[in-house]
Amino acid sequence: MNAVKIFNEKEADELMVVDIDASRNEREPDFDLVEKFAAECRMPLCYGGGVTSAAQASKLISLGVEKVAVSSAAILNPTLLTEMAQAVGKQSVVAVIDICKKKGFFSSGYEVCIYNASRTIKQDPIELARSLQDAGAGEIVFNFVDLDGTMQGYDIEYAKSLKEVLCVPVTFLGGAGSLEHMGSLMEELGVVGAAAGSLFVFKGKYRAVLINYPELEKKLQICQQASKARQNI
Repeated sequence: MNAVKIFNEKEADELMVVDIDASRNEREPDFDLVEKFAAECRMPLCYGGGVTSAAQASKLISLGVEKVAVSSAAILNPTLLTEMAQAVGKQSVVAVIDICKKKGFFSSGYEVCIYNASRTIKQDPIELARSLQDAGAGEIVFNFVDLDGTMQGYDIEYAKSLKEVLCVPVTFLGGAGSLEHMGSLMEELGVVGAAAGSLFVFKGKYRAVLINYPELEKKLQICQQASKARQNI
């Protein structure tokens, strides 16, 4: 809750709260806690973790959440996205695809993982993204599991190939270690969501815990520089 308050003060654009063990442990969302987050949060709030039904999605929206994210449940049962879109509107349905390179066997070297990366499934991430879009996802978040926490930058080339096949908003997560990494992503892909965890929580080479977020002027500068660079490509 303290982190939410600090991100409020920093005027973050959007906050995504994910209970990463809920689905693997077959546990439904902690609705009481989510309600407290929603009441405190002064920015769009997306919640994910343990959502397995349209009824749960509707309840989360009624508590003040703007978007509901689903990953494992939607990958195993894409009709869940259809049911959620009918219940809360496509704009509030986010599909999260965790992609892993450790055991990749497709030409890209990536495959899909579920249940907090404890299982992999033999499905091409690009084809899966298309199917989830068609099923009702209003936004897709790609999480590069192997890059998570490395702060070495996004896999921009593969991100390009993912964005090219979709017409819904796309966000990329995993690897951001600087604002320059985010700028490079937008420079290469255009209008796209650049998400980060470690970047906004740790500071400096020793990774001291210090919640931080760029000010509005800095964000605008990054976007403007990326736009100008794209015009020159």
